[in-house]
Amino acid sequence: MSYLTNDDEILTFDKKCCIFYTTKQEGNMKSIFGELHRQLRKERNLSLRKYCTLSGQDPGNISRIERGLIPPPQTEKTLERMAETLKLERGSKKWQEFLDCAVVSAGRLPKYILEDEELLKSLPVLLRTVTGQKLSDEKLDELLEILKRG
Repeated sequence: MSYLTNDDEILTFDKKCCIFYTTKQEGNMKSIFGELHRQLRKERNLSLRKYCTLSGQDPGNISRIERGLIPPPQTEKTLERMAETLKLERGSKKWQEFLDCAVVSAGRLPKYILEDEELLKSLPVLLRTVTGQKLSDEKLDELLEILKRG
């Protein structure tokens, strides 16, 4: 999962490994997905037109998505078709990252977070941490414990 901080940095949280890392972000949240999409498409040596032919997408829209001008599609069917065209293995870490980035880039939380009451309760603590607000040692230990269990 990725979050935009007040310093225009992207904070990425790898749930399986409990790793946080940041990267400077120019632009906006929509470009998180667009950058990932472009990177994956280029890694597979797919031109924009070839990718669109294979995935059934409009080249103009995909170009705008990759440049962060419009948000990514939000329908599961469309995102899955895009992921399959990019040869992402269903259920893999990359597959989930792709879907999560689409949701976060639209300014929403992934469904599995909204359905996990304990994780949802700890979200304010995480967001305070991301925005640079100091946490007490007790709250920090609590957050680390939740992350370890996640």
